[in-house]
Amino acid sequence: MKWAWAWVLGCVLMGPGLSEAASSRTQYVGVVNLNEATAAELDLLPGVGEKAAQRILEHRKKRPFGRVEELVRVKGFGKKKFLKLRAHLALSGPTTLKVEKVPVPPSPGKEGLATNP
Repeated sequence: MKWAWAWVLGCVLMGPGLSEAASSRTQYVGVVNLNEATAAELDLLPGVGEKAAQRILEHRKKRPFGRVEELVRVKGFGKKKFLKLRAHLALSGPTTLKVEKVPVPPSPGKEGLATNP
């Protein structure tokens, strides 16, 4: 019986946070120009932090990127990370990357669970 009350209390306390986290996801739209982007713009890339952005800038000072695949030459960027970023990388044009929170539609069959009287 105690475990049942603990479970109910846990669901009540964690419920709103879980539903809010599940109700939206992060979406990346646009590209980052590897040869012209600022550190802040590079930092917008998924999985790229401030230090990694600085390493990209240092590499770019020595030699501009000729192909987006050259990103793997920068310390901390392997093939796996590059493949995740490829769709958001460019060598010319403006940097247009935007990070958006997109609502996730409810899963089928779950609508009636919370609204039954």
